[in-house]
Amino acid sequence: MGTYAAVVLAGGAARRMGGVDKPALPVGGRPMRDRVLAAVTDATPRVLVGAADAVPAGVLVVREDPPGGGPVAAAAAGLALLDPDTSLVALLAADLPLLTGAAIGDLLNHLDGETPDIDPARGGLGGERRPDGACFVDGDGRRQSLCGVWRVAALRAAVDRLTVERGGSLAGAPVRALLAGLVVREVAWSGEGPPPWFDCDTDEDVRRAEEWAR
Repeated sequence: MGTYAAVVLAGGAARRMGGVDKPALPVGGRPMRDRVLAAVTDATPRVLVGAADAVPAGVLVVREDPPGGGPVAAAAAGLALLDPDTSLVALLAADLPLLTGAAIGDLLNHLDGETPDIDPARGGLGGERRPDGACFVDGDGRRQSLCGVWRVAALRAAVDRLTVERGGSLAGAPVRALLAGLVVREVAWSGEGPPPWFDCDTDEDVRRAEEWAR
């Protein structure tokens, strides 16, 4: 699929964990955000959206507008730093400590070909369209939208549409609203090891990730 960029979203409030800087919590001796950035070490550029005291060399850092405005505002801030000719981007939460480069490669490979268009707004079932993105689904079939790769043009168009719909502000917008209408190829993880989409929303999640990372 060629080169790609990566935007890692690290601005969440972590309310279920007492408001700690969740992406900075260590798993396997490394901050979770650093583990996510390491999984996309071949991406150009790598953009971290959120506050960070120290990041790996070469990583760009930007804040969403407004700070704390949520994942869609953060995604827009990250996309704004990409060159106009960037065609693909991995859009990732910063609390995916089990993410691997192999998992990202799997998603990139799934952007080839066509996928059924199941969005009623586009005419419903029956058509085949090139997917706008690919993301993992968990064992219950739930999309892990912030563990996916996307066509930059499709995401930028979605940001523009949602900005207009919300009167100019993306603060508090849900990810599902951003991705509404996009054709998504859902990918079940078939590789070895723990699921790469496993995110850490609680202290117990961090403990489980630590066990897997050993």
